[in-house]
Amino acid sequence: MRKLKTIKKQMSGRDSAGRVAVRHQGGQHKRFIRNVDFRRDKKDVSGKVVGMEYDPGRTADVALVHYIDGEKRYILRPEGLNLGDVVISGREVEIKVGNALPLEFLPIGTVVHNVELMPGRGGQLARSAGVSAVVAAKEAGLVHLKLPSGEIRKVRQQCFATVGQLGNIDWKNEVIGSAGRKRHMGIRPTVRGVAQNPRSHPHGGGEGKSGIGMSTPKTFAGRPAVGNTRRPKKYSNKYIVTKRKK
Repeated sequence: MRKLKTIKKQMSGRDSAGRVAVRHQGGQHKRFIRNVDFRRDKKDVSGKVVGMEYDPGRTADVALVHYIDGEKRYILRPEGLNLGDVVISGREVEIKVGNALPLEFLPIGTVVHNVELMPGRGGQLARSAGVSAVVAAKEAGLVHLKLPSGEIRKVRQQCFATVGQLGNIDWKNEVIGSAGRKRHMGIRPTVRGVAQNPRSHPHGGGEGKSGIGMSTPKTFAGRPAVGNTRRPKKYSNKYIVTKRKK
């Protein structure tokens, strides 16, 4: 039986040598991470939703599913999935909220989430609260998906996806409310570059209040902070039909 919860190890944004690798992280509250089933690889075995839970490791809620063979797993909870509902994963299962099946069996216009990029790897697209992707077209063994960013991308038709839009839609409207809550979330303060000295940030220095002093904004490490940072010759460019909105 798979372990459903694990304690999140606190790394505080540091690497194995103890140096800060990711700034502005650290000090978060102790938390249990739910091991979510993104693969949905329990094929043709139905399960009943017995619980809805908050997961501190993600914005979307999770649903606890008891399968008829006795196994329990967490899945991402789509909008409209309620206690007592039955979900199943397979090649030719019913197209309803919470069920997972290959993209080739989904009609055009179907709203999906937790979409695989490679068959069997597990869902990687559309996993945040309130988001969904739409099956836009099909051609030559590939399915065109319109993603939340506006990008239209080709995905192999054998890849699994779960039907429905993810729940907790109002997450984006949540107000943090206090600095202390932000620290409990593990997010440390961020100081503006123009408020630092020149040795700490390219935007630093100057007498009194000053602008960044350069035509192109920079990161703290001196790399450009604006524009398209995607590699021009990235291998997956051929799968992108329409680029995402700026």
